[in-house]
Parts: sequence; C-alpha cells; structure tokens
Amino acid sequence: MSLNSFIFRKMCTKSDTARDSGLTTPPEIQRFDNISYGSDPKWNILDVYRPKAAAASKLPVIVSFHGGGWVYGDKEVYQFYCMELARHGFAVVNYTYRLAPKYRYPAPFEDTNDVFCWLMDNAEKYGFDTENIFAVGDSAGATGIALYACILTSADYAAKFSFTPPAGLEIKGLALNCGIYDTEHFCTVKTLRDYLPKHSAAEVLSDLTVIKHVTKDFPPSYIMTANCDDLRSESPLLKKALDEKGVHCVYKEYGNESCKLYHVFHCNIKTAEAAQANKNECDFFRGLMNK
Repeated sequence: MSLNSFIFRKMCTKSDTARDSGLTTPPEIQRFDNISYGSDPKWNILDVYRPKAAAASKLPVIVSFHGGGWVYGDKEVYQFYCMELARHGFAVVNYTYRLAPKYRYPAPFEDTNDVFCWLMDNAEKYGFDTENIFAVGDSAGATGIALYACILTSADYAAKFSFTPPAGLEIKGLALNCGIYDTEHFCTVKTLRDYLPKHSAAEVLSDLTVIKHVTKDFPPSYIMTANCDDLRSESPLLKKALDEKGVHCVYKEYGNESCKLYHVFHCNIKTAEAAQANKNECDFFRGLMNK
C-alpha cells in the first residue's frame, strides 16, 4: 500500500469514528447482519435493514455502494447512514466489497454484481420489491454505482467485464453523491494509484470515466454535491452528459454562504442538512416507483 492510501485510511477511520460516536441502531429498524453474498468470507458480506413496521410487506430496496477512494470503508462505516435511509420506508442492502491495493479494478464491480445476484435470489426471503430497486453511492461509491448502471444499460461497456448481471435486474433510480465522473481528467485522487492495474492504468482511467459510457437508458438520477466539496466541479459534468442523452436527472448543490457543507456531508446523520438531503433522495426514489 502506498503511503498516501495508508494516511487516507487512518484519516477516514478517525473522522468516521468521531462522526458516528454515540449512534445506535434505531428502535424502529430490524437488522439482518453479516450475510454472505459471495465466495470471499471476509469481504463478501452484507447487512439488510428494514423498518419493523413493514415486517410483513415487500419494500422498495436501496443498495448502497460505499465510498472510500477504493481503499477504505466497509458496511460498518455505513450502517447508520443506511439505517437512516431504511427509516424512510425502504429495505436497504449495505455491503462490504474487496478493497485495493490487495484487490484492484475490477474487483468492486465483480462484488457489486454478486450483491445484485444475491438480491434477486433472496427477494422473497427479505421482502424486496424487485420492481423497485434503487441504488446510492458517495465519492468513489458514486462513481462505482454509476459505472455499474452503465454495465446494465450499455452493451459496449458491459463487454469490458467478464461477469453477467442477473436476469431481470433493472435499477429504477440512482442517488449519486459527491462523485467523480470524468476520471481521465480528474485523476489527482492519490488512492487511485493503488486501485488501477499496473499494466493498463491509462485504459482503466478511461473505463472509469462515467460520462463516456452513459446512454439514453441510464437510470434517472439525483446528482448531489456540496458548496465546499472538493469534487464539486464533477457533478455538473454528469448532469450535462445525462441531459444530452435525455435522461431524467435532478441536480442539487447543498449549502450556502452561511452554511458550509463538505464532501459526503450527508453521511453525518446527526445533522439537519444530512437529514434533508437524504429525505430528498428517498422522495426522488419514491416518485419513480411504479412508473
């Protein structure tokens, strides 16, 4: 692991631990923890969160592709954020995937595909409404879930990968938070060096550039950033690309002169700003249901 990635992990661990200090599982949420979805017993595990009040009902489902620069993060880091989404009436799948530098591109996409295969196979058991599947991602996770959506909606892009998405899978909507969508030109994220294959880094940078691979069939999307987000310039690029393809999307920048908001602020569920942003995205998903 590079020094940059080591420092990044340490920094994120410290800040995320402080962010979630004192939080516990909300009493209205039912948890199903540490479910295996693939062959790797350490990395291929997920949780499912559901509102207890809907125990007998099929629910629309949100899948969360966590951020962390491809080198950091797991389902534990995202549990409270994902349970907050579940409180809005969704079943939420919160998964861990293999991280760089031990596992490089395309490992997270292979794992993500396994998650969706698991979801489709286990819909009856966990009460998933497979007619209303949504997904969220932040930072690298926004890039990642957007690219997985490209796999589902572009045959040319899907041909770059060896796996096959599950039959019948449709992601009805995405919430893309503080992501990178033009990786070729915004490649200063130092942790990328630990994620890119050593023999084909330039080619993979192109493959990771979302705006090159979106088509008219890309899912409707809520694109979010913040006024003090280091990646703020990226979100308008995706909005422009989706507009050009005729894809329905909403663009929202949170914060103002008296309220400075930073990268992935929405994961800090203790704040009113996060509560509003997460509600807005869940409302966006709800507006797409049964269309």
